[in-house]
Amino acid sequence: MSKAVLGIVGGSGVYDIEMDNARWEKIESPWGTPSDEVRRGEIAGLPVVFLPRHGRGHRIPPGDINYRANIDVLKRAGVTDLVSVSACGSFREDLPPGTFVIIDQFIDRTFAREKSFFGTGCVAHVSVADPISPLLADALEAAATAEGIPHARGGTYLCMEGPQFSSVAESKLYRQWGCDVIGMTNMPEAKLAREAEICYATAAMVTDFDSWHPDHGAVDITSILEVMRANVSNAIKLVTRLARDLPGEHQPCPIHSDTALEFAIMTAPEKRDADLLARLDAVAGRVLNR
Repeated sequence: MSKAVLGIVGGSGVYDIEMDNARWEKIESPWGTPSDEVRRGEIAGLPVVFLPRHGRGHRIPPGDINYRANIDVLKRAGVTDLVSVSACGSFREDLPPGTFVIIDQFIDRTFAREKSFFGTGCVAHVSVADPISPLLADALEAAATAEGIPHARGGTYLCMEGPQFSSVAESKLYRQWGCDVIGMTNMPEAKLAREAEICYATAAMVTDFDSWHPDHGAVDITSILEVMRANVSNAIKLVTRLARDLPGEHQPCPIHSDTALEFAIMTAPEKRDADLLARLDAVAGRVLNR
Protein backbone atom coordinates (compact mmCIF):
# COMPACT_ATOMS: atom_id res chain seq x y z
CA MET A 1 0.00 0.00 0.00
CA SER A 2 1.06 3.58 -0.64
CA LYS A 3 0.98 6.48 1.78
CA ALA A 4 -2.37 8.26 1.86
CA VAL A 5 -2.53 11.89 0.78
CA LEU A 6 -5.90 13.57 1.30
CA GLY A 7 -6.96 16.07 -1.33
CA ILE A 8 -9.71 18.62 -0.73
CA VAL A 9 -11.27 20.70 -3.49
CA GLY A 10 -13.71 23.31 -2.32
CA GLY A 11 -14.75 26.90 -2.17
CA SER A 12 -14.44 30.05 -0.13
CA GLY A 13 -13.59 29.61 3.52
CA VAL A 14 -12.67 25.94 3.38
CA TYR A 15 -9.02 26.78 2.78
CA ASP A 16 -8.94 28.39 6.21
CA ILE A 17 -8.70 24.89 7.68
CA GLU A 18 -5.89 24.70 10.23
CA MET A 19 -2.95 22.59 9.10
CA ASP A 20 0.57 22.12 10.37
CA ASN A 21 3.33 23.44 8.09
CA ALA A 22 0.75 25.02 5.79
CA ARG A 23 2.12 26.68 2.66
CA TRP A 24 0.89 27.59 -0.79
CA GLU A 25 2.67 25.89 -3.68
CA LYS A 26 2.47 26.45 -7.42
CA ILE A 27 2.34 23.29 -9.54
CA GLU A 28 2.53 23.52 -13.32
CA SER A 29 0.28 21.37 -15.51
CA PRO A 30 0.56 20.49 -19.20
CA TRP A 31 -3.24 20.80 -19.31
CA GLY A 32 -3.20 24.54 -18.77
CA THR A 33 -3.68 26.77 -15.76
CA PRO A 34 -5.34 25.28 -12.66
CA SER A 35 -7.73 27.31 -10.55
CA ASP A 36 -5.00 28.34 -8.10
CA GLU A 37 -1.95 27.18 -6.22
CA VAL A 38 -2.43 24.25 -3.88
CA ARG A 39 -2.20 24.64 -0.12
CA ARG A 40 -0.16 21.84 1.44
CA GLY A 41 0.06 20.87 5.08
CA GLU A 42 -0.52 18.09 7.58
CA ILE A 43 -3.35 17.26 9.96
CA ALA A 44 -2.46 14.76 12.68
CA GLY A 45 0.49 13.74 10.54
CA LEU A 46 -1.58 13.06 7.40
CA PRO A 47 -0.51 15.01 4.29
CA VAL A 48 -3.35 17.23 3.05
CA VAL A 49 -3.53 19.15 -0.22
CA PHE A 50 -6.22 21.78 -0.75
CA LEU A 51 -7.18 23.39 -4.07
CA PRO A 52 -9.67 26.29 -4.25
CA ARG A 53 -11.96 25.17 -7.07
CA HIS A 54 -12.93 28.71 -8.09
CA GLY A 55 -9.59 30.27 -7.15
CA ARG A 56 -9.05 32.45 -4.11
CA GLY A 57 -11.65 35.19 -4.12
CA HIS A 58 -14.04 33.03 -6.19
CA ARG A 59 -12.79 34.34 -9.54
CA ILE A 60 -13.72 31.46 -11.85
CA PRO A 61 -17.31 30.44 -12.73
CA PRO A 62 -18.15 26.71 -12.94
CA GLY A 63 -18.07 26.55 -16.72
CA ASP A 64 -14.61 28.14 -16.96
CA ILE A 65 -12.84 25.94 -14.40
CA ASN A 66 -9.97 23.98 -15.94
CA TYR A 67 -10.99 20.67 -14.41
CA ARG A 68 -8.26 18.74 -16.21
CA ALA A 69 -5.50 20.98 -14.89
CA ASN A 70 -6.98 20.85 -11.39
CA ILE A 71 -7.05 17.05 -11.25
CA ASP A 72 -3.63 16.84 -12.89
CA VAL A 73 -1.95 19.07 -10.30
CA LEU A 74 -3.62 17.15 -7.47
CA LYS A 75 -2.25 13.94 -8.96
CA ARG A 76 1.21 15.54 -9.23
CA ALA A 77 0.87 16.56 -5.57
CA GLY A 78 0.50 12.88 -4.69
CA VAL A 79 -3.21 12.91 -3.79
CA THR A 80 -4.65 9.40 -3.38
CA ASP A 81 -8.07 10.30 -1.94
CA LEU A 82 -9.97 13.38 -3.07
CA VAL A 83 -13.00 14.91 -1.34
CA SER A 84 -15.14 17.51 -3.05
CA VAL A 85 -16.84 20.00 -0.75
CA SER A 86 -19.42 21.91 -2.76
CA ALA A 87 -22.69 23.81 -2.44
CA CYS A 88 -25.87 22.38 -3.92
CA GLY A 89 -29.63 22.83 -4.13
CA SER A 90 -32.04 20.23 -2.78
CA PHE A 91 -34.91 18.45 -4.52
CA ARG A 92 -36.18 16.82 -1.31
CA GLU A 93 -38.07 18.18 1.69
CA ASP A 94 -36.03 15.91 3.96
CA LEU A 95 -32.74 17.42 2.73
CA PRO A 96 -33.12 21.01 3.98
CA PRO A 97 -30.46 23.73 3.88
CA GLY A 98 -27.59 22.91 6.19
CA THR A 99 -27.60 19.19 5.36
CA PHE A 100 -24.43 17.57 4.02
CA VAL A 101 -25.26 14.91 1.43
CA ILE A 102 -22.67 12.20 0.84
CA ILE A 103 -23.34 11.55 -2.83
CA ASP A 104 -23.21 8.14 -4.49
CA GLN A 105 -24.32 8.91 -8.07
CA PHE A 106 -24.18 11.69 -10.68
CA ILE A 107 -26.11 12.76 -13.74
CA ASP A 108 -23.94 14.91 -15.99
CA ARG A 109 -25.90 17.63 -17.82
CA THR A 110 -22.87 19.78 -18.64
CA PHE A 111 -22.05 20.30 -22.30
CA ALA A 112 -19.27 22.89 -22.62
CA ARG A 113 -16.43 21.29 -20.65
CA GLU A 114 -13.46 19.09 -21.46
CA LYS A 115 -14.35 15.73 -19.94
CA SER A 116 -11.37 13.46 -20.54
CA PHE A 117 -7.59 13.43 -20.50
CA PHE A 118 -7.66 10.95 -23.37
CA GLY A 119 -8.50 11.39 -27.05
CA THR A 120 -7.13 10.94 -30.54
CA GLY A 121 -3.70 9.39 -30.20
CA CYS A 122 -4.44 7.62 -26.93
CA VAL A 123 -7.97 6.30 -26.46
CA ALA A 124 -9.10 5.05 -23.06
CA HIS A 125 -12.42 4.08 -21.51
CA VAL A 126 -12.88 3.92 -17.75
CA SER A 127 -16.02 2.89 -15.90
CA VAL A 128 -17.90 5.47 -13.87
CA ALA A 129 -20.82 3.16 -13.12
CA ASP A 130 -20.00 3.74 -9.47
CA PRO A 131 -18.32 7.16 -9.46
CA ILE A 132 -17.79 7.36 -5.69
CA SER A 133 -15.13 5.37 -3.88
CA PRO A 134 -17.00 3.58 -1.06
CA LEU A 135 -14.24 3.56 1.58
CA LEU A 136 -13.82 7.32 1.25
CA ALA A 137 -17.60 7.83 1.46
CA ASP A 138 -17.63 5.62 4.57
CA ALA A 139 -14.93 7.80 6.10
CA LEU A 140 -16.89 10.97 5.29
CA GLU A 141 -20.03 9.53 6.88
CA ALA A 142 -18.11 8.52 10.01
CA ALA A 143 -16.56 11.98 10.28
CA ALA A 144 -19.94 13.71 9.89
CA THR A 145 -21.47 11.43 12.54
CA ALA A 146 -18.60 12.00 14.96
CA GLU A 147 -18.88 15.78 14.59
CA GLY A 148 -22.67 15.86 14.84
CA ILE A 149 -23.05 17.40 11.40
CA PRO A 150 -26.52 16.97 9.81
CA HIS A 151 -25.98 14.61 6.90
CA ALA A 152 -27.53 11.99 4.65
CA ARG A 153 -25.74 9.03 3.09
CA GLY A 154 -26.52 8.44 -0.57
CA GLY A 155 -28.06 10.60 -3.24
CA THR A 156 -27.92 11.52 -6.92
CA TYR A 157 -26.27 14.84 -7.79
CA LEU A 158 -27.35 16.42 -11.07
CA CYS A 159 -24.58 18.61 -12.45
CA MET A 160 -25.91 21.43 -14.62
CA GLU A 161 -23.86 23.71 -16.86
CA GLY A 162 -24.85 27.00 -15.25
CA PRO A 163 -23.97 29.70 -14.41
CA GLN A 164 -27.70 30.48 -14.15
CA PHE A 165 -29.88 28.57 -11.70
CA SER A 166 -32.64 26.26 -12.95
CA SER A 167 -36.00 27.31 -14.31
CA VAL A 168 -39.00 25.96 -12.38
CA ALA A 169 -39.73 23.53 -15.25
CA GLU A 170 -36.16 22.20 -15.20
CA SER A 171 -36.21 21.85 -11.45
CA LYS A 172 -39.46 19.87 -11.53
CA LEU A 173 -38.10 17.66 -14.33
CA TYR A 174 -34.96 16.79 -12.39
CA ARG A 175 -37.11 15.85 -9.38
CA GLN A 176 -39.11 13.51 -11.62
CA TRP A 177 -35.84 11.91 -12.69
CA GLY A 178 -35.19 10.98 -9.07
CA CYS A 179 -32.34 13.41 -8.50
CA ASP A 180 -31.69 14.48 -4.93
CA VAL A 181 -29.48 17.56 -5.27
CA ILE A 182 -28.22 19.87 -8.00
CA GLY A 183 -24.93 21.71 -8.44
CA MET A 184 -22.57 23.05 -11.09
CA THR A 185 -19.11 21.74 -10.24
CA ASN A 186 -18.77 18.00 -9.65
CA MET A 187 -18.72 17.07 -13.32
CA PRO A 188 -16.45 16.42 -15.10
CA GLU A 189 -14.37 16.56 -11.91
CA ALA A 190 -15.46 13.08 -10.76
CA LYS A 191 -14.87 11.55 -14.20
CA LEU A 192 -11.39 13.03 -14.45
CA ALA A 193 -10.51 11.85 -10.96
CA ARG A 194 -11.43 8.32 -12.05
CA GLU A 195 -9.21 8.63 -15.13
CA ALA A 196 -6.40 9.82 -12.87
CA GLU A 197 -6.93 6.82 -10.55
CA ILE A 198 -7.75 9.05 -7.59
CA CYS A 199 -10.43 7.85 -5.16
CA TYR A 200 -13.21 10.47 -5.10
CA ALA A 201 -16.15 11.36 -2.82
CA THR A 202 -18.45 14.34 -2.45
CA ALA A 203 -19.85 16.15 0.57
CA ALA A 204 -22.57 18.29 -1.05
CA MET A 205 -23.71 21.11 1.25
CA VAL A 206 -27.38 22.01 0.75
CA THR A 207 -27.91 25.77 0.58
CA ASP A 208 -31.47 25.99 -0.82
CA PHE A 209 -34.45 24.04 -2.20
CA ASP A 210 -33.80 24.99 -5.83
CA SER A 211 -36.74 26.57 -7.68
CA TRP A 212 -39.28 23.69 -7.50
CA HIS A 213 -40.38 24.39 -3.92
CA PRO A 214 -43.69 26.33 -3.83
CA ASP A 215 -42.95 27.82 -0.39
CA HIS A 216 -39.45 29.03 -1.17
CA GLY A 217 -39.76 30.39 -4.72
CA ALA A 218 -36.79 31.26 -6.87
CA VAL A 219 -33.26 30.60 -5.72
CA ASP A 220 -32.03 33.69 -3.89
CA ILE A 221 -28.26 34.26 -3.89
CA THR A 222 -28.38 36.31 -0.67
CA SER A 223 -30.03 33.47 1.22
CA ILE A 224 -27.61 30.97 -0.30
CA LEU A 225 -24.62 33.00 0.87
CA GLU A 226 -26.01 33.13 4.40
CA VAL A 227 -26.39 29.33 4.51
CA MET A 228 -22.96 28.87 2.92
CA ARG A 229 -21.33 30.92 5.66
CA ALA A 230 -23.03 28.74 8.26
CA ASN A 231 -21.95 25.61 6.37
CA VAL A 232 -18.28 26.61 6.23
CA SER A 233 -17.63 25.92 9.90
CA ASN A 234 -19.18 22.48 9.56
CA ALA A 235 -17.18 21.84 6.39
CA ILE A 236 -13.95 22.65 8.21
CA LYS A 237 -14.93 20.38 11.11
CA LEU A 238 -15.80 17.60 8.66
CA VAL A 239 -12.55 17.83 6.72
CA THR A 240 -10.45 18.09 9.88
CA ARG A 241 -12.08 15.04 11.45
CA LEU A 242 -11.76 13.11 8.19
CA ALA A 243 -8.04 13.85 8.04
CA ARG A 244 -7.53 12.87 11.67
CA ASP A 245 -9.29 9.52 11.24
CA LEU A 246 -8.21 8.53 7.72
CA PRO A 247 -5.64 5.67 7.73
CA GLY A 248 -2.10 6.78 6.98
CA GLU A 249 -1.81 4.02 4.40
CA HIS A 250 -4.04 4.30 1.35
CA GLN A 251 -6.52 1.44 1.46
CA PRO A 252 -7.05 -0.34 -1.90
CA CYS A 253 -10.41 0.68 -3.33
CA PRO A 254 -12.94 -2.18 -3.47
CA ILE A 255 -14.30 -0.90 -6.78
CA HIS A 256 -10.79 -0.31 -8.16
CA SER A 257 -11.01 3.48 -8.45
CA ASP A 258 -7.26 3.60 -7.84
CA THR A 259 -6.48 1.14 -10.68
CA ALA A 260 -9.11 2.31 -13.17
CA LEU A 261 -6.64 2.48 -16.07
CA GLU A 262 -5.42 -1.08 -15.68
CA PHE A 263 -7.17 -2.29 -18.84
CA ALA A 264 -8.65 1.00 -20.09
CA ILE A 265 -6.18 2.13 -22.77
CA MET A 266 -7.22 0.83 -26.17
CA THR A 267 -4.66 2.40 -28.53
CA ALA A 268 -1.81 0.13 -29.61
CA PRO A 269 1.56 1.29 -28.21
CA GLU A 270 3.02 1.96 -31.66
CA LYS A 271 0.01 4.15 -32.58
CA ARG A 272 0.05 6.39 -29.53
CA ASP A 273 0.66 10.11 -29.96
CA ALA A 274 3.90 11.17 -28.30
CA ASP A 275 2.71 14.68 -27.42
CA LEU A 276 -0.43 13.36 -25.72
CA LEU A 277 1.59 10.73 -23.87
CA ALA A 278 3.85 13.46 -22.51
CA ARG A 279 0.82 15.30 -21.11
CA LEU A 280 -0.42 12.07 -19.53
CA ASP A 281 2.77 11.52 -17.55
CA ALA A 282 1.14 12.11 -14.15
CA VAL A 283 -2.39 10.92 -14.84
CA ALA A 284 -1.51 7.67 -16.61
CA GLY A 285 2.18 7.16 -15.89
CA ARG A 286 1.50 4.04 -13.81
CA VAL A 287 0.24 2.12 -16.84
CA LEU A 288 2.10 3.89 -19.65
CA ASN A 289 5.57 3.52 -18.16
CA ARG A 290 5.61 -0.19 -17.54
